[in-house]
Amino acid sequence: MSCQNLLDRVYECAGDEAIPLLLRIRMGIHCFFCPDCAQEIERFQVSRDILRNDFFPPAPDFEDQIMAQIFNEESETDEAAQNAGQYAGHPAYQESAAGVSFRSWVIAGVVMLVSLSTSFFGGDFVRVARTLGSSFLLPVGLTIGVVLTGYGALFIGSHLKELSERFGLH
Repeated sequence: MSCQNLLDRVYECAGDEAIPLLLRIRMGIHCFFCPDCAQEIERFQVSRDILRNDFFPPAPDFEDQIMAQIFNEESETDEAAQNAGQYAGHPAYQESAAGVSFRSWVIAGVVMLVSLSTSFFGGDFVRVARTLGSSFLLPVGLTIGVVLTGYGALFIGSHLKELSERFGLH
């Protein structure tokens, strides 16, 4: 058995699988006559044991702390929902679940719609569109459409309950 063949077998059998008896005997005989291979195998086994046992320290158990934090957040959310129910009829109370007011979402959406749709009227845009041709308008139009659709989907998804109550879609 050559040294390279022996080391390949050692690396292949590095797991917890059992090495056949005949192969173990051949490896032992080779290591008896080849101190370099014996030393390399010893280094490999020490490194493997270090990596298995000492390299990764045991992780602390955070399960109890995380579950307590989740329970606290759920109770705070329930209290906030009860408080929101008290003020839901009040016109000054328009806070969404994320903490951004409904009016702010609408204003930001209108500003985005106006700014994206008026970008076609700028002098620089006309010059670039004339230079690059009509093939430039397709990616710009698609980008504007994707941005507005994404914003609309995010707005509707985050305010689904409020919108269904406002439009009577219970």
